[in-house]
Amino acid sequence: MSGLFRTKSIDALLRSSEGAGKKLERTLGPWSLTALGIGAVIGSGIFILTGTAAAGETLATPSILHAPVLELLRNGFVSSVGRPGAGPGLSLSFLLVAVACSFAALCYAELASMIPIAGGAYTYAYAALGEIVAWIIGWDLILEYAVSNMAVAVGFSAYVNDVLESLFGWKLPPQLSEPVFRGGEVTGAWFNLPAFLILMALTWLLVRGIRESAKANNWMVLIKVAVIVIFIGVAARHVEPANWSPFLPNGFGGVLTGAAIVFFTYIGFDSVSTAAEECRRPQRDLPIGIMASLAVCTVLYVSVSLALTGVVNWRELANPAPVVNLLKQLGYDNIRTLVGVGALTGMISSLLVFQYGQARVWFAMSRDRLLPSHFSRVHPRFKTPAFSTWVAGLLVGIPAGVWDIATFADVSNIGTLFAFAIVSAAVLVLRRTQPERPRGFRAPLVPWLPLLSIGCCLVLMLSLPLMTWVLFVVWLAVGLAIYFGYSRKAAGTIEA
Repeated sequence: MSGLFRTKSIDALLRSSEGAGKKLERTLGPWSLTALGIGAVIGSGIFILTGTAAAGETLATPSILHAPVLELLRNGFVSSVGRPGAGPGLSLSFLLVAVACSFAALCYAELASMIPIAGGAYTYAYAALGEIVAWIIGWDLILEYAVSNMAVAVGFSAYVNDVLESLFGWKLPPQLSEPVFRGGEVTGAWFNLPAFLILMALTWLLVRGIRESAKANNWMVLIKVAVIVIFIGVAARHVEPANWSPFLPNGFGGVLTGAAIVFFTYIGFDSVSTAAEECRRPQRDLPIGIMASLAVCTVLYVSVSLALTGVVNWRELANPAPVVNLLKQLGYDNIRTLVGVGALTGMISSLLVFQYGQARVWFAMSRDRLLPSHFSRVHPRFKTPAFSTWVAGLLVGIPAGVWDIATFADVSNIGTLFAFAIVSAAVLVLRRTQPERPRGFRAPLVPWLPLLSIGCCLVLMLSLPLMTWVLFVVWLAVGLAIYFGYSRKAAGTIEA
């Protein structure tokens, strides 16, 4: 049993990163790290989920917290379960989620500056909580990144057709641009080609080098931020303050509902930590990248939500494309097309960063021998984990071409929240076991801040649908079978 919780010393982790054939190139600075965070966080959610969060939605699948309601439904005491919208208070929802995420972000910043090794939460768990916890969180991160990118890739394919139709008056046939299966039914499509091709193109770019990938992401981040700023500027000219009254039409409960819906849009800032081993000055630049990306994204989210709810009544935002539809209503067709291009750019950069993060987790786990050695081989010319990158690309690209898995977004949520909780716990443990260890950044108010972060994560996890928990437990069960069948024995040869 003690072997399950054996930790790997930070010094051993640092030495492993210098091994021949397994060393990554340090090229990233604070701007590239911040852009990685923004690239991951700002995707299609800002153009889509803002409307749902403001107007509310029907709760089709009960969460663990709502489970008792099932008995009422069976007995006919209530006819439906709904989630009230935040209304203009959506801006407070975004702020609330940002505050909750900042607790975890501060913990990430401390550990990233203390353990500048690829792998993010997986590596921190190995150093602080033990091998079995590290395996679980690494397996969990693979799920988080993969499912999130499958969902984004499916959305990218739909947006491609919208932009093609808007610009050229034609679009790809449904046989080549829709999933083969949707909601358990056969659609008649052959393969979702755009979803697959964009993932393969980004995989090729990531294999070519982190410098090239970071430059491409920097440009994409500039484009999508510029598009968002243009939208805010245009919408601000049509704001009617009366639309903001009442500011909280459904009370603070609506704000909490909005926060639960938009939490998905904040996923990604943690991916900055997976770039630790390719950062030139990790002790200084990693905390900057993590906190700066969270701050910039919060400002953009709050501004967009205020603009949307200020131009039209919040009840009118109950549609899957509130930003585009608002511009159409205002007669800005050219800017509407520009926003479509910006949304595509946002999704591409999000796909790029998550594929990058996923490959680095596979790389770190392989270097610790929890996965076969092929995954930690570094390309002799490009200095990237090429095998891990291609495997990650194919394991996301093929399912994205076959299934419509956008409905599994909550699985990515639960994986992220679990990682946040583990990282927060790691800060508590390392502050106690290694208080003298140099830290480039120290999270404030320890132990209270990590404890608050863990509490927020648990509350949000309990608010997720029951089916999400079932899928999460099944995924972990598969991972544990692999661990006990292969990884535990293979990793036992490592000198801690």
